[in-house]
Amino acid sequence: MLGLGMFGLGHMFGGFRFLGGLFRLAVIAAVAVGVVYAVRYGTGRSRGESGAREDSSLEILRRRYANGEISKEEFEQKKNDLS
Repeated sequence: MLGLGMFGLGHMFGGFRFLGGLFRLAVIAAVAVGVVYAVRYGTGRSRGESGAREDSSLEILRRRYANGEISKEEFEQKKNDLS
């Protein structure tokens, strides 16, 4: 049986072997991105993102009151609205 190397085609077809390595690398990268996505967004939902947003909103409201941007009445009303 004749090999491809005999006709000078062995290098041409042997050069496609690197595509298998690139494919493996792409699969590994996709799995890594999937794991990062799952950890990052999956844990955020399990902790309750809305609770974190309420604390953040209340902090902003407190800062606005401390800076004199809103009156005490406005602060109390907005604080009650957040509850």
